[in-house]
Amino acid sequence: MIRRIDLRAAASDGALDYRTAIPRADFDIEAAVPAVHAICEDVRTRGLEAILDYNQRFDGGTRDDDIRVPVSATTEALAALDPDIRAGLEESIRRLRVTCAAELEHDVVSDLGPGARVTHRKVPVDRVGLYVPGGLAPLVSSVLMNVVPAQTAGVPSIALASPPQREFGGLPHPTILAACALLGVEEVYAVGGAQAIAMFAYGTAPCRRVDLVTGPGNIYVVTAKRLLKGQVGIDSEAGPTEIAILADDTGDAAYVAADLISQAEHDPLAASVLVTTSERLADEVAVELEKQVFATRHVERIRTSLTGRQSSIVMVADLEQGLDVVNAYAAEHLEIHTADASAVAARVRNAGAIFVGPHAPVSLGDYCAGSNHVLPSGGCACHSSGLSVRAFTKSIHVIDYSREALAEVADHVVTLAEAEDLPGHGEAIRVRFAD
Repeated sequence: MIRRIDLRAAASDGALDYRTAIPRADFDIEAAVPAVHAICEDVRTRGLEAILDYNQRFDGGTRDDDIRVPVSATTEALAALDPDIRAGLEESIRRLRVTCAAELEHDVVSDLGPGARVTHRKVPVDRVGLYVPGGLAPLVSSVLMNVVPAQTAGVPSIALASPPQREFGGLPHPTILAACALLGVEEVYAVGGAQAIAMFAYGTAPCRRVDLVTGPGNIYVVTAKRLLKGQVGIDSEAGPTEIAILADDTGDAAYVAADLISQAEHDPLAASVLVTTSERLADEVAVELEKQVFATRHVERIRTSLTGRQSSIVMVADLEQGLDVVNAYAAEHLEIHTADASAVAARVRNAGAIFVGPHAPVSLGDYCAGSNHVLPSGGCACHSSGLSVRAFTKSIHVIDYSREALAEVADHVVTLAEAEDLPGHGEAIRVRFAD
């Protein structure tokens, strides 16, 4: 079901670029650009009319002239929510609020001399647009992962979009609406895909333009975020999910197979990769996959993911090579199933989130670990971070100097201005001491 890639021979010569050794899905952002560019331009020029057309075409929208979800629909959804689901959401919210509060940064003041002060001030973004997928699965957990850090950061204006569902009268899935009510989010839109990102970026009535868009999505959502970056801020490119597992002989084949399957069920383009030093474990995992996949609900989706070029069992010579491979791959989720897993995890530089040992599966992080599951994918973890409170704040340097403090460095400023052939900069200093 899942192919193997043997990199053991490459361990000694160091000539192989591990970033290209493990392929990702055939259909990627570059392939999606033409279609997504057309959608974004259509939304920019035709506005609400274009969004309603795409709602009908892609998501089964049935509401003729309105994309704003009535507050009554969210409150009714919460009232009808299964008590056990509500309890799970409340516990996840509680844990996430704890970690978000701990991550919240505060102003930092630097006194550089008498009367010379620079303050590094943290301020929340004014308005954000949060995207919650709802196509193949209604990702209610993504409501929490977006909203809680934004609220903790102090964002004053929050809008949320999720695809309309034909079976629910053109509204987003009721569990998603219930989570919005639970968190007090009242501005909700029944819009999905690239058109939702364009709506946020351009400010398509009735939705006002936002300053920042966050949240995971399919390849079209991720492509829209890349194309509209600059028009609007984005968190990271959190697209089709991926899991990498680094394991040695101590790994449990049943656990490893279950965790690979857990991410494969998200999307046919999801990537499931096992990097292991153990031939025995590789064989046992292959057997477990055959057994476990056919006991799942979404067999075809999972089979498509696991048999795709983006999924594989990768054989490595030792843990040193394994670490090189997973650092190069820069997975969204990385599990460590090795002896002394904590020490191995400490050597990982590139991953959206790291799950240590046999009792920290990715599923825990998806819901109740207290961590955030909106993470960079497609190798972007080598330069980007997962969603956190920091994504919803920005920094401003506040410079407060007295006349005496300015005088102390005035000659240096003038000299440097002349060195750059910018005499006006120097004159702006001299004029203050002309008397």
